[in-house]
Amino acid sequence: MATTGPLFRGINVVSISVTDLDGARAFYGEVLGFGPPLYDLPEAGWIEFSAGGVDGNVSVTLAESGWTPSTGTTLVLNVEELRRRGVRCEDAQVFPGFVTFASFYDPFGNRLQMCSPA
Repeated sequence: MATTGPLFRGINVVSISVTDLDGARAFYGEVLGFGPPLYDLPEAGWIEFSAGGVDGNVSVTLAESGWTPSTGTTLVLNVEELRRRGVRCEDAQVFPGFVTFASFYDPFGNRLQMCSPA
């Protein structure tokens, strides 16, 4: 079977489980600066934000009972300033000539990361 190109053409949405949609709306929309949700459907347990790029949005979904925060799979964002906004951040890791990144956490304990060229 011949291939004509990539099967996938980008990321549509990355979903993050949270325990409080109102708190997530404030954190992701205001603190991280994603702005008003593109889709605000709390009755369906889902709020979706534009991540500011051409492709790929970020959604928050209401966690099920017994849920624990994600610290394995990590959403990595191109952001610069977080501590001033009261976000818990780890110290930046620098790989000279490659990348600078730091982990930070949403109010629910999910690990996220920021990344920029070194």
